[in-house]
Amino acid sequence: MSSNNVRIYRGLARRERAGWIMGLTPWQALTCILLAVPVLWTVSAGQFLDALALATVCGVAACLVVVPVRGRPAFRWLWHLVRYQAGIATGWSRWQSRAAAGAPVDPGEPDLPGALQRVNFPDGPVFKDRGRVCLIHDTGDGRWGATARLTHTGVGMLSDEQCERLASRLGNLLLSIGHRDVVDRMSLLVRTVPDDGTEYEVWRGRHEVTDAPPLARRAADELDRTIGSVSVRHEVFVTLSGSEDALRKPAAAAGGGADGRARVLYRVLDGLEDPLKALGAESVEWLSGAGLAEAMRTGFNPASSAALRTGHLTGDGTEGLPMAAAGPTEAPAPAWRRYDHDAYSTVSYSVLMPEAGTVFGSLSPLLAVKTAGERRCLALHYEVMDARRASRAVQNYRFRAGVLRDYKATKGFSASASDEREAGGALAQERAVAAGHSIVRYAAAAAVTVPASWNVEDHAARLENDASGRFRLLRLDLAQDSAFVAACLPVGIGLPRSRSGLL
Repeated sequence: MSSNNVRIYRGLARRERAGWIMGLTPWQALTCILLAVPVLWTVSAGQFLDALALATVCGVAACLVVVPVRGRPAFRWLWHLVRYQAGIATGWSRWQSRAAAGAPVDPGEPDLPGALQRVNFPDGPVFKDRGRVCLIHDTGDGRWGATARLTHTGVGMLSDEQCERLASRLGNLLLSIGHRDVVDRMSLLVRTVPDDGTEYEVWRGRHEVTDAPPLARRAADELDRTIGSVSVRHEVFVTLSGSEDALRKPAAAAGGGADGRARVLYRVLDGLEDPLKALGAESVEWLSGAGLAEAMRTGFNPASSAALRTGHLTGDGTEGLPMAAAGPTEAPAPAWRRYDHDAYSTVSYSVLMPEAGTVFGSLSPLLAVKTAGERRCLALHYEVMDARRASRAVQNYRFRAGVLRDYKATKGFSASASDEREAGGALAQERAVAAGHSIVRYAAAAAVTVPASWNVEDHAARLENDASGRFRLLRLDLAQDSAFVAACLPVGIGLPRSRSGLL
């Protein structure tokens, strides 16, 4: 707790399965040892010229395995580059919707590019007399989930005490998810919506007073020109999901199939509405197939948001958007550093938390739009470990921190501040887990989207400037299409299974 009563959250940047030997993971250390064996064998045989040649080759191979380049080992970069170039050469990376290609289209069948092709969207049964809820079935990770649209006023105008209260409630919500056997992941997505004034014009046309004074009309027109052109709205989504392994048995008891899994999820969703409202949400609307299709369509094409909302206001969009129209019309092969979709370009980043800690609400500058027509997205993906996994994780963490500190002490080296912080954090986490708390894996992603005719690098630089001094933004090169899904679409995809996630 700092002097101005603002709580600082530390210990958020610890990577999973950190290196034991000089920062190397066990397989990296073993690879280096195996690469050193032929060199030492040749030296022992007196073949020094051959040993020099082998040392050069093995040294380059060791650098590819060990040296990190922007968050990934060089060998992984090389492998990703080979796959990227193969996708470009074979045409696998290019995508066009069936409607744009003139092929037959089933309105209820999703037509989506990239990582979304592994996702199915079956409709569940009626939920609390509110209609059907669209399920999100990720066949790649074996997960089932549902998405809700939240009406939230934000935290920008709240006091430090109110922010602290919301942070505690968020922790309680994650803790309650950890005590459930069905749902273990929650994803929060906040994105700005460029407002071109269409929706306001429809509303004004329906509510305008014909005999209003001329001065009032001129004042309203001036406000429209000065304020309406730069106004933005915010959309907030939450996605809750559980693994197929956790759902299989209770779903079989509930009737099996997609409906059985939906009924099991509904029991959890019903119990989580009040905790979500305690976080400041004024309403929680679980999305149907049409609602989720609109959320994805506006993710790919921000300009369609005004047309869809206007259709709802005028009554022209009462039937909703079919799932076949949820994706883009065309998505060319993604470039190294951006993703092009329809008439827009997006640059996505992974948000790395600082070692010094952060405060609640500190991510809000990443959503501060600088130019009218720009869109920004911020996604936070949480996975709550069960008690067994959490206990094993903190024990391994404390054991590793203790071993390294004791080894340095036996060699006469004093413990550094980093070592002391690691040891203290490991002990504090173990005590927290023993007291009934849990461990949360998380990943954060941010993105900026602009029309394709704009210079997207300028807007990406502005996003990096907003994060400077607070967080580190890691640009997800060679994976911008998958990063777009994690940062901009409310489908719950974005947290890796292991290793590259954070604790």
